[in-house]
Amino acid sequence: MDLIERFQELLGADAVMGPAQDLSGYASDYTEEEPRNPALVVFPGSAEQVQAVVRLAREEKVSLTPRVSGSNVGGLAIPPEGGVVVDLSRMNRIIDVQQEDMYALIEPGVTWEQLKAHLARAEIPLRMGYPLSPPDTSIVANCLLDGLGNLSMRYGSMADWIGGLEVVLPDGQLVRTGAPALSDLWFARGPLPDLTGMFVGFQGRTGIVTKMAFQLWPAPPFRQRIFILMYDRNGAFRAMRDLARYQICDDVGGLSWTTGKMLFDVQRPLERDPDEPEFFLYLDLSGASQRELDLRLEILTDYLDRLQADGFRLEKPLAIETLVRLNPRFAKFAEFPTRLEFLVDHPGGGLSWVGTYGPMSRFEAFGDAGFAIMQRHGMPPTLVSRPMKGAHFGVMRFIATFDKSSDEERQLVRQMSTEIVDAGLDLGFIPYKTPPWVVRHIRHRLDPGYVALMRRVFEAVDPDRTLSPHCWPLDD
Repeated sequence: MDLIERFQELLGADAVMGPAQDLSGYASDYTEEEPRNPALVVFPGSAEQVQAVVRLAREEKVSLTPRVSGSNVGGLAIPPEGGVVVDLSRMNRIIDVQQEDMYALIEPGVTWEQLKAHLARAEIPLRMGYPLSPPDTSIVANCLLDGLGNLSMRYGSMADWIGGLEVVLPDGQLVRTGAPALSDLWFARGPLPDLTGMFVGFQGRTGIVTKMAFQLWPAPPFRQRIFILMYDRNGAFRAMRDLARYQICDDVGGLSWTTGKMLFDVQRPLERDPDEPEFFLYLDLSGASQRELDLRLEILTDYLDRLQADGFRLEKPLAIETLVRLNPRFAKFAEFPTRLEFLVDHPGGGLSWVGTYGPMSRFEAFGDAGFAIMQRHGMPPTLVSRPMKGAHFGVMRFIATFDKSSDEERQLVRQMSTEIVDAGLDLGFIPYKTPPWVVRHIRHRLDPGYVALMRRVFEAVDPDRTLSPHCWPLDD
């Protein structure tokens, strides 16, 4: 019996795709990463089936790469040549929502739009934090990759929002980490030893997650999203730091001027008129009453007046409703999750980015360096930035769109991204959702003890290199 027949025997014929079918959608992602062809794609429907898949793969000595929507970047969900993709999209149950304890227990295939619709339909008075990724992407994947969302300024990166995990280890064993290791409620990662961390940021090397508790937050009934046009990005960075410390906003973020032009179909904006804003701040404010919201808005107005008095040029805040009335295209920023077609659906099809977490005290220096690198390579200086966890650190994310069919542009984006990574590292900024090529590039800069410990972890949990062996390449 060949490999495809063995997987079909485990899962059923309709849960296995083989060489006779089109697997090209699993061979690449948005980025400049070279395609790699899987041998098979399997679709388990339960934790028990994931266990069976892992045990068979270990027996047959084939690699497994977990995936949900495939929209992630950097080659993390592209399998090694001839490997097997474990598509978890059929495992999409919202198992439970605990209103009093404020979490949802979900499977890896649950998407942002799915959980949002469920909360609305059930009239559950809780809200989610959303990333800027498309609505049909996986909540679990973003949390495990330590991503971020629109509530990250208050509550930190999404790995902090995990209340516990159920995981299939590389030998097929099923384990639970966090509170559910001892409790019937999945309320937190602690207070037991935090083994949840063994599966956060490891990109599937240590196990395949089959359930996760995702923390939810109170939903204040009075909310306002506003945009502020600023003519100096350093003024925007200062405002982000200050407003995070004021604690009047649920979210503060910034977008460079190029995003506004791309929203209006300028494919590659390279020139900015000096009279045009350089940065767009977007802020979310909320309150339990209109009075509380009005007070927060009053504090914001006073702060912006002082910022102007210090010489920073900016426009008066505009409510998102006003922007949408002026031009309906701004509705893309009115509600999360959202699909930003100008990034993911443009004619060239390519999207790559260098995302980093780092010290907000050095935003100005990294902004200068990143903009200079992008402009030198003829790319629009597109930046998304925000404070994280009360401004203890922040995000600097440089984004490039390009033509995937052009080898020249693919090479250009890789070279540009490499230079941005180096510039960020020199200033203390660390890449997140780290692609394998970045790991190889920065490995010599990692603490030797850290590298040795990571290798020991991999050897202990997966000596046969069954799970995602292309990720975190520390020993090749």
